[in-house]
Amino acid sequence: MLSRRILLAFGVGAPMLSIAAQARPFPKPAWPSGADAAGIVDRFPVPEGFKRLNVADDGFGAWLRQLPLRPPGEPVRFHDGRIKPDQSGAAAVIDIDVGRGDLQQCADAIIRLRAEYLRAVRPGADLAFRFTSGDRFAYADWLAGRRPVVRGNKVAWESVGATSDTYAGFRRWLDVIFTYAGTMSLQRELRPVRDAGGVEPGDVLIQPGTPGHAVVVIDVAVGISGERRALLAQSFMPAQSIHVLNNPAGGTWYRLAGERRIVTPEWTFAPGDLRRFPA
Repeated sequence: MLSRRILLAFGVGAPMLSIAAQARPFPKPAWPSGADAAGIVDRFPVPEGFKRLNVADDGFGAWLRQLPLRPPGEPVRFHDGRIKPDQSGAAAVIDIDVGRGDLQQCADAIIRLRAEYLRAVRPGADLAFRFTSGDRFAYADWLAGRRPVVRGNKVAWESVGATSDTYAGFRRWLDVIFTYAGTMSLQRELRPVRDAGGVEPGDVLIQPGTPGHAVVVIDVAVGISGERRALLAQSFMPAQSIHVLNNPAGGTWYRLAGERRIVTPEWTFAPGDLRRFPA
């Protein structure tokens, strides 16, 4: 007999989330995007015998599923506009800007997505991230005019006067975060996922270091047995388009639980590298 957990996952006794019909529509992204851009759900069907995991319709996972994609065949580009020479790892390019400098790399891209979600969907949330030094810099600090002054490994603070809440200012605050944060600081902000079999959209595979790497789970599908498969996305070095990853073993969906190694196009992780943002 199927367990209640599996029955609920497949909609027996509880409605399965339908992104098109049931999810609350999110605000239009603040960054430039195509008016009729396809989303993750449109472009990436789940594996045969699987369904999309039920998620809260105002949660980070549902928001990630609705990220707009650039047209098929759009190449991954570096921050300076150059086309990345090896496109084999990219299944699709997410329609979000890279920024003008070499800042929005792997951990930064995940911070960007999380920050955009919080600002758009949970405006009362504490929107803040830590630098590698451990110093915490909130968007509220930015609005109050607080700015970091970094000398060596020390961070001091100066006041430049309060500023208004604009999207341009929000992006400038993020660029400061990108400058001083990285995989080491991001990992400290995430909590371990003890069982990779419970992977959820919004989780992060991360190995801290110089360099380290991180990829974000942008969707999860669940099979009749309860097995979950994950769709992954990344930026990399130098800063480049955030893109959905191909699986070198075939297709785009990844099995995490029970794997000794999780091989992505440019990095190899382990199931124990899985982390999650606090609620």
